[in-house]
Amino acid sequence: MKKFIHIDMDCFFAAVEMQKRPELKNVPMAIGGSKLRRGVIATCNYPARAFGVHSAMATANALRVCPQLVLVPGSMKEYSRISAQIMSILRTFTDQVEVVSVDEAFLDVTDCSLHNGSATLIAQDIRAEIFKQTGLTASAGVAPVRFIAKIASDENKPNGQCVVTPDQLDGFVLNLPLKKIPGVGKVTQEKLANMGLHTCADIREKNLNFMIDKFGKFGLSIWHKSHGIDNRGLSFNRERKSIGVEHTLAEDITTYEQCCDCLDNLLLRLNERMESKSQQTICTLGVKLKFNDFKSTSVEQKANQLSTGLFKQLLLQAFYRKAERSIRLVGIFVNLPSGELNKQLELNLKLDLFT
Repeated sequence: MKKFIHIDMDCFFAAVEMQKRPELKNVPMAIGGSKLRRGVIATCNYPARAFGVHSAMATANALRVCPQLVLVPGSMKEYSRISAQIMSILRTFTDQVEVVSVDEAFLDVTDCSLHNGSATLIAQDIRAEIFKQTGLTASAGVAPVRFIAKIASDENKPNGQCVVTPDQLDGFVLNLPLKKIPGVGKVTQEKLANMGLHTCADIREKNLNFMIDKFGKFGLSIWHKSHGIDNRGLSFNRERKSIGVEHTLAEDITTYEQCCDCLDNLLLRLNERMESKSQQTICTLGVKLKFNDFKSTSVEQKANQLSTGLFKQLLLQAFYRKAERSIRLVGIFVNLPSGELNKQLELNLKLDLFT
């Protein structure tokens, strides 16, 4: 039986800022851009969350629900430095570490001999060591199944730990709300709810073919997870799939020419980012537009080099989808070649709509 630990830092960016400025600890604060610049919230502390502020929320909306919110610009350089320190701490416990993001990681401690192999005690030790070296708190989930460990790490936040033993696994999964399953977003959750499906117990009453018919490949994933099945191990070579840049406009724009005016600066920034990552080989170019109703569209096409002309063609394709809406964000990106990606690429344009 596997033993997974999911470590998740508590409101990481905000915690770093509160450590520097203790006076912010008990007041609503968030890392985010200016309301005047159409910024968004990166993360916020728990007092701010009590007002309904959350990550990816428009700064203007956050200030509307919490007028006393203190905005801090943040420092990615500092967050990256502290993140590297935390990941280094994790690797002193085991080399089986998958870094998921700047503030979370999975550990496979199945063969770890520390604390006589007790994943519970190892997780407690990890959290104590992180606090000792950084002064920051982390929460942990411990489980024999990877995705359950991730869900468990959120159960007793902040600065908490949740352990799901093999004997407890089936009962834990049975009553699990489907919205907690990784990948089940708002749209899928609403579709499931409309079918009377709210928990994993509800899914277990449906056969596999029903779920595949209604949700395709993702239906298979939901069905498996609702039965506590997840055979994935850890991935130690997370491959970058794309590089992109985007610009949220100070004021909405409405014409194709205005979109094209954004390209020069975006291309310069994209070139700089690719050079910083020593990335020269690409397989597709793409553009992204976000409209005033916050829906986005992207268009991409196979290509092996940056091309202003092709970006403009793709931009025109995306622009035709705006209908009566105005545009609040313009972005460009490149997809990078990989074994799987090359198999999936097609010569025709592909349009993805996100709600």
